[in-house]
Amino acid sequence: MCIDCSLCEPECPVDAIYAEDDVPQGQEQFLELNAELSKEWPVLTEKKPGPPDAADWETVSEKLQYLER
Repeated sequence: MCIDCSLCEPECPVDAIYAEDDVPQGQEQFLELNAELSKEWPVLTEKKPGPPDAADWETVSEKLQYLER
């Protein structure tokens, strides 16, 4: 559950977290997706290491096609 504290935004290593009012143009479809998936995915309460292949994904665009539900 987000309380709009904005502490997660600067912690994201790939700048993928934005305040709802600051979502970049062309990324608006992720607002609905986030609302849907946040009901299913666990709330993170502590920093965890990224996946082993995180660096491989940093420059990949159009990642949505790889989302597993």
